[in-house]
Amino acid sequence: MSAPRSDARRTRRPRSGFTTRLFIAQTIVIAAGAGASALVAWTVAPHLFHTHMAHAGLPTTSPQAKHVEEAFASSLVVSVSVALLSSVVLALVVSWLITRRVRRSIGAVVTSTANIAAGNHAIRVPPSRLGREFSDLTRSVNRLAEQIDTTEEIRQQMLSDLAHELRTPITTITAQIEAAEDGIRTPGAQMYGVIRSATGRLKRLADDIDAVSRAGERQLRVEAEPTAVNDITTAAVREAQPGYDAVGIHLGLGPTTTDLVDADRARIGQTLANLLSNARRHTPPGGSVTVSSRRRDHNLIDIIVEDTGEGIASEHLPHIFDRFYRTDTSRSRDAGGSGIGLTIARALAEAHDGSLTATSRGPGQGAQFTLTLPVYKRRNTKREHPPPEPGTASSPLPRPPLQRTPQRIPARKTNR
Repeated sequence: MSAPRSDARRTRRPRSGFTTRLFIAQTIVIAAGAGASALVAWTVAPHLFHTHMAHAGLPTTSPQAKHVEEAFASSLVVSVSVALLSSVVLALVVSWLITRRVRRSIGAVVTSTANIAAGNHAIRVPPSRLGREFSDLTRSVNRLAEQIDTTEEIRQQMLSDLAHELRTPITTITAQIEAAEDGIRTPGAQMYGVIRSATGRLKRLADDIDAVSRAGERQLRVEAEPTAVNDITTAAVREAQPGYDAVGIHLGLGPTTTDLVDADRARIGQTLANLLSNARRHTPPGGSVTVSSRRRDHNLIDIIVEDTGEGIASEHLPHIFDRFYRTDTSRSRDAGGSGIGLTIARALAEAHDGSLTATSRGPGQGAQFTLTLPVYKRRNTKREHPPPEPGTASSPLPRPPLQRTPQRIPARKTNR
């Protein structure tokens, strides 16, 4: 018994669409209104007529009264019928026109979303002109298509970058193994060094993918503690100095504040390292990069990384922090970066209840990245050790004096 019932369900005709139901509902309302109007007319009009006849002193049994009553009844039937018929026809025509426009608008949205789902992300929904709600729906669908189109472009670029990054070290390792198998090369320190370098590149790629995945899932752990801003900026400039010296770019420390922020020193150092690495890649030799900080208000402090490099076009600014997004896809990954450093930097800033923003006056005008962090506020909890004051022995770096002009931080000498 269940099989025929299920077959009957499958062969059942589909239900009518929204616009058909809308037209039927409007027709029912119009019919109900016409019926109510006729009922009221037939109920109220005779009573009023007889009342007026009584006030006029005309006997209801007289031939004149009967003639007048017949004339009133016939005129009432004709006038009410013509009025109701005209209004019903006009209302049905208007309802049909509105329903047709609604059907066209909904059909355009359905067709566009079906094309978007099929991979045609360039299609857009035309304006409906049916009111604010339909206009909002149209704009939302178009924004969705634009976002999917942008995401698809980034995905394709990401796959291309990943294929290149995987192919290069794998080719290197394969060539070394084949050379050893063919007896062309004898395994030794040089071969092991080449293989180690290739595997290191694969490991860095895996670490990058893992980091951006954690950033997207907001799984980055931070251990916030009171940290002096000038210590953070000084350490970041000092660590990045050798890389800048190698390419002939001036790296300086601008005016800075000695206030404390509630931050994870290592994580904020990683954020500034990503910002400085990005500035170095996009600043030509002879240019300059300055790191400074300032107190925005009682609750926030800004750390600013400003360069005199290539700048950022206005169409790229909304996507500059998107994962695997690169403003210049013609550059190699080594020259243009992997496109995830800024994504991780923003995720780290947000993990500190802060923010990271980018501004630029246009191509060739440089760029400015502002890292905003919350000011440290002393808690009412007991500590075994008080927070270190900036510039004391417990602070890893000494506090430099407030600078009004950018100063160069000398590189720390190491035994490497």
